[in-house]
Amino acid sequence: MSFLSHQGSFGQTRFNFGLRTALVLGVMALGIAGCSTTPSAPPEPPAPPVTPTLPPSFPPQDLVGNWGLAAYHRDEDRVRTESAAASQCRQPYVITAGPTGGIMMHLADQSTPSELRVKGAPGGKNYIGPAEDPPGSQQDREVLQFDGRILVLRWIDPEVQGRYGNMVYVRCGAEGGKKKPASKPRPKPAAKPKPAPAR
Repeated sequence: MSFLSHQGSFGQTRFNFGLRTALVLGVMALGIAGCSTTPSAPPEPPAPPVTPTLPPSFPPQDLVGNWGLAAYHRDEDRVRTESAAASQCRQPYVITAGPTGGIMMHLADQSTPSELRVKGAPGGKNYIGPAEDPPGSQQDREVLQFDGRILVLRWIDPEVQGRYGNMVYVRCGAEGGKKKPASKPRPKPAAKPKPAPAR
């Protein structure tokens, strides 16, 4: 074997060895780089959209007055609760007009009333709560029913709703509870004819 052919063979082997080594080192570098990178944090979820405040379905002054108040947790108790609320008119819950156009009612766990707003929302929903909060906020109550005589409210905060349940207000007085039928006037007794004067 000549020196040149031996050298060519040796150079080719050295080249093949160098190429293999470079490929192995490159693959290892990519693998290590893939393991050492920290995964990117998931993007923060977008803030929930703020519900726009719309005009309510009824004016707040429609709520001013005396109300019998009771509450229920199960829908099957609603009718019975309306009767119980009507019987509370001896000690009514009083809703008054607020100084800036709202109504004066208690928030959860407050001993004094605050001025609240009736806030309309998309889909014909109505809420009662602080004016500065958008409709459906934690301190709000959703109006489930209002027909002028009965008002049913549900607390938005699940913890408060769990304690208090759905609040049923029945208007007291002429517009509230069951009206008594008007009594019929008693007929006047027929007047007796006056005796003729004696002659």
